[in-house]
Amino acid sequence: MSNGFELPLRLLMAFRVLIDALHEELAERGHPGMRPMHGFVLQAVSRGADSAASLGRTLGVSKQAAGKTIETLEGLGYVTRVPDPADSRRKTVVLTEHGTDALRRSAEVFDELRARWAAELGAGRLDDLEDALRRMAPGDLFRLDVPGWFG
Repeated sequence: MSNGFELPLRLLMAFRVLIDALHEELAERGHPGMRPMHGFVLQAVSRGADSAASLGRTLGVSKQAAGKTIETLEGLGYVTRVPDPADSRRKTVVLTEHGTDALRRSAEVFDELRARWAAELGAGRLDDLEDALRRMAPGDLFRLDVPGWFG
């Protein structure tokens, strides 16, 4: 018999196993500096969060924390700041080719990891698990405020 607290901890550990495996693979594929938070940021930038303020709102963190993360990712070559054509006083954050590559490779690795899980658990069982999770955790699949929620 499981205790009630085991379910969220198992879900969190499954997430951690997948994310750790992702970053291990990304390191081998040219992205050794990527960290879990960076994936949330790159996804947010790819979906239109183009400033520290909008990134902070999307991630649920302070503008200052978002700004520091942008600086880190800029130093790693994943994002750059470019002049905003609508407002010369403003710079917008955009993905670099390296950042776009990281997102593309992440998607590839997640597909590979899912295939490994399907081979281990059985494709039908994994499909059933995903269907159950969709039922129990509906909503925006790309809700990116987890970093702020954890903070």
